[in-house]
Amino acid sequence: MKLLLLLVGMVLILEGLPYLAAPEKMKEWLQMLSEAEPGQLRVLGGVALAIGFLICFFVQKSGFF
Repeated sequence: MKLLLLLVGMVLILEGLPYLAAPEKMKEWLQMLSEAEPGQLRVLGGVALAIGFLICFFVQKSGFF
């Protein structure tokens, strides 16, 4: 449970950084995302998901942490 809460905290930190650092640019990005087609967003989400799984897999198997 502790690990899950730490992961949620890290996700919130990483999600909040762009809004803190460059709110104007984030508004532009959100506008572009709202105009993108659902298929493009689905592919982008799938790529992000695959990269996240690969990072977790390699970190788990490497014993680096």
